Amino acid sequence: MSSTIQPAELGFFSALAASPSLSAAGREMGISTAAVSKHLAQMERRLGVVLINRTTRRMGLTPEGELLLEHARRILREIDALDELIVQSKASPKGLLRVNATLGFGRMHVAPVISDFVRQYPEVDVQLQLQLSVHPPPITDDAYDLCVRFGEPPDGRVIARRIAPNRRVLCAAPAYLDRHGRPRVPRDLMEHQCIGIRQGDEAYGLWRLTTGRGSKAHTESIKITGNLTTNDGEIAVLWALQGHGIVMRADWDVNRHLAQGLLEPVLAQYHTPAADIYAVYPQRHQFSTRVQAFVGFLAEALAASGVPSTDTVRFTDRLTETTRHDPALAPPGPAAFYPRPGAAG
Repeated sequence: MSSTIQPAELGFFSALAASPSLSAAGREMGISTAAVSKHLAQMERRLGVVLINRTTRRMGLTPEGELLLEHARRILREIDALDELIVQSKASPKGLLRVNATLGFGRMHVAPVISDFVRQYPEVDVQLQLQLSVHPPPITDDAYDLCVRFGEPPDGRVIARRIAPNRRVLCAAPAYLDRHGRPRVPRDLMEHQCIGIRQGDEAYGLWRLTTGRGSKAHTESIKITGNLTTNDGEIAVLWALQGHGIVMRADWDVNRHLAQGLLEPVLAQYHTPAADIYAVYPQRHQFSTRVQAFVGFLAEALAASGVPSTDTVRFTDRLTETTRHDPALAPPGPAAFYPRPGAAG
């Protein structure tokens, strides 16, 4: 005879443990006291342990019975939650959704998507949490339902869905490169002012550039120097726009400046470490209607907004080359997008 616990016995034992006596349990379950006693005896015989100490007046759980009850109740709760989620999957998303994102990307890209999302799903209440750190709060803190982050998380207790490609690019203002020259190979960066950003666990001040793919890939690690450092990516981009040096930032942060010719790609033939965008959420939310609806909505919105392709970068190369020879064709400088303090905006 199998010693495996039968699924139906979880509910039976949970109801039995909640009753003061076998007869009370029988009345609750609609069966006789003898049937309750027989079913319990069969469970104990099959498992080879005593689950309940019973006398003529009272009964109490043994340590093995306490262990079985704890897990039985947890499993029954999860079954109930799963049933609820399956029912909800047929309904419109509703309820609270807590979204966590990094400050710059969240403000620039996630917040506008949330605005459109709540118009389509007005029964969802969204809380957007923005933070300077590139790391989300620990999953054990229960601080968020969904986190938008760069790079696949190492925590196996969460679900990570890749929602958009993302790459880092090196770039600088054309005026800076006119003054200091354009790097031809990675080691040339050591002769330039490079704007440092302290974020995450990556080695600070170390830029990795790769040529080739697969077995032919060759990576160079360059220790950069410069007189400007920050932990805020937007500030680093601002300094680059103002001609202070070369910066490494994500497509999402600089693509509009590249397209307008305010920044120029540097060493575009080299690849930088991938930083794709992921929606990360606890496993308990894998069937949540509002979480799944927002993940899909965000992925579609980011795809529609577009990521610069290699062709876009090459076009920017030609644009900046043209403006060097004809300054009249140059786009407005950074001051047009970053007013002086106190200026009307």
